[in-house]
Amino acid sequence: MNNNSKVLALKYRPQVFDDLIGQEVVAETITNSIKADKIPNAYLFTGIRGIGKTTTARIVAKGLNCSKGIENLCKKDLCENCKSIADASHIDVLEMDAASKTGVDDVRDLIEFSRYGPTSAKYKIFIIDEVHMLSKQAFNALLKTLEEPPAYLKFIFATTEIKKIPITVVSRCQRFDLSRIKSTELFEFIKKIKDKENGNVSDEALKLIVKISEGSVRDALSLLDRGLLSLEQNTELDLNAAQKIFGYFDKSQLINLFELILKGEEKKVINIYRKIYDQGVEPKVFINDFLEILYYYKNINSLSLESTNFSLNDEEFSKIKEISNQVNSEILILFWQFAVSSLEELDIVSNQHLSIEMFLIRLMHLSSIKLKQDTKKEQTSHNIDDRIQKKKKENEFDDNSRVINQIKNVAQEEKHKPDVKQEVEAIDKNLINSFEDLLDICTQKKEIKLKYELEKNVNLVKFERNRIEISFNDNLDKDFVKDLSSKLFEWTSERWIITFSKSKGEMSIKEKQKNRKDKLINEVKSSETYQMVMEKFPDAELIDVKLNGKEEDKND
Repeated sequence: MNNNSKVLALKYRPQVFDDLIGQEVVAETITNSIKADKIPNAYLFTGIRGIGKTTTARIVAKGLNCSKGIENLCKKDLCENCKSIADASHIDVLEMDAASKTGVDDVRDLIEFSRYGPTSAKYKIFIIDEVHMLSKQAFNALLKTLEEPPAYLKFIFATTEIKKIPITVVSRCQRFDLSRIKSTELFEFIKKIKDKENGNVSDEALKLIVKISEGSVRDALSLLDRGLLSLEQNTELDLNAAQKIFGYFDKSQLINLFELILKGEEKKVINIYRKIYDQGVEPKVFINDFLEILYYYKNINSLSLESTNFSLNDEEFSKIKEISNQVNSEILILFWQFAVSSLEELDIVSNQHLSIEMFLIRLMHLSSIKLKQDTKKEQTSHNIDDRIQKKKKENEFDDNSRVINQIKNVAQEEKHKPDVKQEVEAIDKNLINSFEDLLDICTQKKEIKLKYELEKNVNLVKFERNRIEISFNDNLDKDFVKDLSSKLFEWTSERWIITFSKSKGEMSIKEKQKNRKDKLINEVKSSETYQMVMEKFPDAELIDVKLNGKEEDKND
């Protein structure tokens, strides 16, 4: 076959270790083992499609059988062995596709054939592609030969499904995990191929090819081949043309679409989506690209332009970063959940195009509701900030008064310096004047278990200075009274009497909170806003209601 008539993936298939890209560690390890004459009984290459598993297997076979040796491995002027291996016609190097020969009888024939030594080469080599397709019985038949083969026999396995291979087989092989090719490395590689083929392709189009290929060299070369054949001579394959050929669309359209969704401009959003759909983009592809953009919006501050694998250009990266700082993370997470559920929905509906339009409309209504809630939160936070600032000023005034008094009485303090412990105790004595104060001090002192018992299992009957009367439920901890008494003495330096009453007492704090929550939920369910939400999202469920600061104060 004329070399120019071959597809690019075959025409530029690596022939020696130096031609491999992205697998330098694997190549160096294998080369060193052959040089040191420490060759394993079996090699096992695993990784995604199109990164060089079978190609590496052939190069290893050449390295073992080349007439010139591993250090002078044939590259241009091929020896008889290397030429036959490259053409898959060598009598001592047998390539077998396990997908078509999966049975135990096929493996028995292989073992029978292995009893005879090599005819014209140093080693007899069996290359088994997609080895995970062999049956369980076939693997078992291979085990003994694999563990103790004749000195002249070597196995080379290739697979994309390493987990499907029995561990007993994997343990008898020297395993090599071929890594996915880095985007920058793959870009430089196909750019060189484009120059050799005199192809007129823009860098942006090449970057799109790299993105679509997902680290597979074969996929990248196949896409490049398709792109070069799709255009007339002297016509450049630019980004727009590549997007049409490969069924992808401009990411900037999706970024603009997202911005308009947040603004709630329904007509513009639908129009942009229809333009994208008219370009031939499938609804599932659209949703997957939308999810990708959501990921960038959520994590853009922890990413660099290079780490996006050419999915974004400089302008798009900057725009996403600018918009992401104005969007609440909760909205992005909700959008993600809706997008994933819509992706599942596409398999059910007959008209996927209409389903996507409804998905975008739902997102607009969802973002508008969330933004209204966020506005209320901001107002609440402003109120809280004002109260904090006011409290700080009062404290500063009190502190200044104390400082002045201390300056006036320096001499007296030096003469009558009080015991620090007594001073602390005097302050702490006045901390607990109510049941609420007791809960607060538990929070401050990080007595979480004690606070839990007080809120959940205790019903207050009466609270007085140094005396607490309570009733309780069956879940109250048996050491509660002892723990509470010791802590009260520690905090106030005074003995407290805790008594149990037959009276039912007040509801527990948790019961009060639950009743208040149920009341608020019922009030909200009768509101117009709730009715509007349920009309838009009939499957929605109201779980909780949060009030702003002023309303909480009123309820209290």
